[in-house]
Amino acid sequence: MSQSYTKLWTHAIWATKNRQELIDFSIEKTLYDFIWQELTELGCPVRIINGMPDHVHVLFLQNPQKTVSDIVKQIKGSSSHFMNRGEFILEKFAWQTGFAAFSVSESQLDAAYNYIKNQKQHHLKKNGQDEFDEFIKLHGLGDK
Repeated sequence: MSQSYTKLWTHAIWATKNRQELIDFSIEKTLYDFIWQELTELGCPVRIINGMPDHVHVLFLQNPQKTVSDIVKQIKGSSSHFMNRGEFILEKFAWQTGFAAFSVSESQLDAAYNYIKNQKQHHLKKNGQDEFDEFIKLHGLGDK
């Protein structure tokens, strides 16, 4: 085969530092638009971004030239800088160090999209940490 082909959908989740509720409704769109633009510039087309005041979910197509760790690190760093430089909130904006990222098969793309789209409804029943713990367990990660 003379060419390389990849299509790697990634569902990434990361939280604000200490899970502070920093992403108020008034700044949510500004932050998400910035993340969308940054991912696009990294060659990672975005399908959807949504979240809650203490975390973000992003579904994007991974650039095969970059690792998922490098992509998320770049996005978290640039978005923190953007939020602090723009003085959108009174506190210092920061993300937690870690993140989670899961591959999404083409057959599950709509399910992942709808899950992210309906974040506000999901969290009427479950907080962000419980949701994250459930994802980790579902994917066979963390403590055994």
